[in-house]
Amino acid sequence: MTDTFDTFQPVNRPTPAEPLRGLTVLVVEDSRFASEALRLMCLHSGARVRRADCLRSAERHLSTYRPSVTIVDLGLPDGSGLELIGRLDGRVPRLPVILATSGDPGMESAARDAGAQGFLAKPLDDLCTFQRTVIGALPGHARPGRFEVKATAIEPDPATLREDLAIAGRTLRTATPGPEADYVAQFLAGLGRSTADRDLEEAAASLRGLPLGQAAERLEKLRGLVVARLRAGQVGARL
Repeated sequence: MTDTFDTFQPVNRPTPAEPLRGLTVLVVEDSRFASEALRLMCLHSGARVRRADCLRSAERHLSTYRPSVTIVDLGLPDGSGLELIGRLDGRVPRLPVILATSGDPGMESAARDAGAQGFLAKPLDDLCTFQRTVIGALPGHARPGRFEVKATAIEPDPATLREDLAIAGRTLRTATPGPEADYVAQFLAGLGRSTADRDLEEAAASLRGLPLGQAAERLEKLRGLVVARLRAGQVGARL
């Protein structure tokens, strides 16, 4: 299936209330919590959405259809989102809109250098910012003439946060300092940032660049935080 901006049918044209109607969005995001936030923002905006949770899944999606907008998380379990953005930027024909998302605002420059036309910083909780970022990256003739954003609280289902914590917890049970631990640490740092859980964010971020012995100690502390949140049913201050 191919989505192009020139073949929209009238029924699929954007409206002020649904400025992204007619667009198909592919979300490449490993976090269920972040994916749910993006799904809700697409739903409120009138766009259709699909999700891939890793690079391999994204390539499978992209081999069968051409989304209007692709949103790529920069930290994925099987590689860097920057690499995917670079490959997509080099495709002929190029995908219409490629955006990046990350819990690290400092990655915006690298994302743009790789070919992203916009950047969505986590937490993904601002519908207006989401819509303006997508619309700002659209070709001029595909942008809605005007749009309005109603005050809408983007609140992902807390169950998606628990799923993220459970998956991270299972990985941490066997992880040792190295690439696997680095991945789960950046995953949990982003999750902590998205849920205003400063203790989780700081414990995960503190693993970066540590000597092996210190990293093992911090990894054990991170395991304890995740287990405590799962046992207590804690899902973050913002929920």
